[in-house]
Amino acid sequence: MQIQISSDKNISMHSKLSNLIDSDLKRILDRFKDEITRVEVHLSDENGDKSGAQDKRCRLEVRPKRHQSLAVTNDSSDIPTAVTGAGAKMVRLLVSTFGRIEDKNRSLTTRASGEGQNLVLKPEAI
Repeated sequence: MQIQISSDKNISMHSKLSNLIDSDLKRILDRFKDEITRVEVHLSDENGDKSGAQDKRCRLEVRPKRHQSLAVTNDSSDIPTAVTGAGAKMVRLLVSTFGRIEDKNRSLTTRASGEGQNLVLKPEAI
């Protein structure tokens, strides 16, 4: 799983922040590491030079293998919290997405094998 980090001109990226983001996302997304090819992190300061609550934004875009990319956004008062929040949202989205894909594949397999077909309920069984 490759992690790419970019930021707008209002956020000072340095190695300590970059390493913190990289290690947090690897920890948060660890259970999906075999299913994800790349994670793109886009950091921005929505108010620019002005200060304000919830003005730091983290947008995560994840590229799962054999699937379309998924994206979430989280706003916070600081970058590490915005990244952690976006990571938590991404985990929920991945669980939901992979769950639906698994259910769909299970349904196709069940239909192909003929399971569940020709089921007749008799009134006395109800």
